[in-house]
Amino acid sequence: MHSFFTLRRLSISVIVFLVLAIGCTKIRSTDLGGGLIPAIDGVLTKDTLLDVITDNFDDTDSLRIYKADNQVLGSITNDPIFGKTRASMFFEVKPNVFPYYIPGNKDSIVIDSAVLILSYRGLFGDSMLPMRINVNEISNNTPIDPAIAYPANYPSSQPFTIGQSLAAPTVIDLRRVGDSVNNRYENAKNQIRIKLNNSVAKRFIKDYDTTNAYISDSVFRTYFAGFAVTADHNFGTNALLKINLADTNTKFALYYSSSSTGATQRDTSVAYFRFNLSTAGNANLIVRDRSGSEMAKHLTTTTKPDSLIYLQTSPGTYVRVRVPGLQGLSNRIIHRAELITEQVPDDANLLTIDAQMIPPRYLLLSRWDSVNNNKRNVPNDYSISSTGPNIETFGGFLTYKSINGYDKVAAYTFDISRYVQGIVTRKDTSFTLRLSVPVNDSIRYTPPYPGNLSTQTYLITPSNSNDAADGRVRLGGGTHSRFRMRLRVIFSRL
Repeated sequence: MHSFFTLRRLSISVIVFLVLAIGCTKIRSTDLGGGLIPAIDGVLTKDTLLDVITDNFDDTDSLRIYKADNQVLGSITNDPIFGKTRASMFFEVKPNVFPYYIPGNKDSIVIDSAVLILSYRGLFGDSMLPMRINVNEISNNTPIDPAIAYPANYPSSQPFTIGQSLAAPTVIDLRRVGDSVNNRYENAKNQIRIKLNNSVAKRFIKDYDTTNAYISDSVFRTYFAGFAVTADHNFGTNALLKINLADTNTKFALYYSSSSTGATQRDTSVAYFRFNLSTAGNANLIVRDRSGSEMAKHLTTTTKPDSLIYLQTSPGTYVRVRVPGLQGLSNRIIHRAELITEQVPDDANLLTIDAQMIPPRYLLLSRWDSVNNNKRNVPNDYSISSTGPNIETFGGFLTYKSINGYDKVAAYTFDISRYVQGIVTRKDTSFTLRLSVPVNDSIRYTPPYPGNLSTQTYLITPSNSNDAADGRVRLGGGTHSRFRMRLRVIFSRL
């Protein structure tokens, strides 16, 4: 990653060199790891902790899960800390071309079956409990608009009406969902296969042809508005599946046999309808229900700081972070300033729910622009080059540590040394910061000083953040007694 220096920092580096020449220099292991930091001797180099004020908030920003992203399907019914979740999928599948016809002599076609196949990409939660999946048809009265990216946390009732059932409820063993499938048509793994009713097979193989549904794309949509796939919330499932619609493993398969000549010699065949990224519509709706959960008691309704903070992957929550002591710091050389956050384990469910519902792989630390209502990068430390953001050095990725008698505690650490240096040296503003768990998001980016004269929008995607609804973590807030969030500053006085 690129480093950014200022003329002022060039003069400071001379002072740093003199300090290092006088004192002992060594590699000091910090929570971030790496970096040449002087030994903390209490005279030349000091170490201090600044208090942090934290507050929990429900994130009301709309999350959009795009067509190529992993979709979410499932139900969480037992999470005492974060509450319940329901995730449903709505999507279209279509023939590759129109007009479309089933190959073979129509009168000779013998129907076998219709199967909905979904590409499985992993899960969040408890794999030991099975899931019961329902497949319905989307009502033609509420078709999907392919041009709309529907919000996952839809602000009111869902925009689609669920129509007739297309299959008997299907129970899936989540421990076996990644097993291989081997038959004359498939040699694959990570497929969820749901056999549909015989009437569905007849409808798509025998009833539809180029005189009606298969004449064009627009006509086909009036005959079939798509699939509504939901998980039974009363079945006791405690997991969310990740499904990719754009993957070749996802398809609607029609199995049949026919004779092209009408003779007794028959050919067994399969026709596939797929999710087309260009023309198909979809929506992935995720509903959070925090009633009765522990975190519901901590969502901010007053100005009292929170000792526990709750971060849930979008659609989820965010945490406001303030460091009152920063603005009053005198000018000094900042060798390292790192915001340290640590998980507060759930002792009552340490080996079950706490182990199954893992923390997010990435947290974003940003500053909040209350005037324009958007996230902005932490000045001077979060930087973006041609290869992307410097999140490997800035921090935010999930790590684990052994502390306070626990072998594996989730931790996230952020290097904000240049940001703090600007506050103490140039009297830059000490901003209110925000911790969030992004999926698809954007951040207004300003380059480091002295190039901080322009601003542009940078998109955050699941490839460098998180999949939707995948991850949640309870961290210690600024007033927690054992896992306190704090800003550690290693410095030398001028």
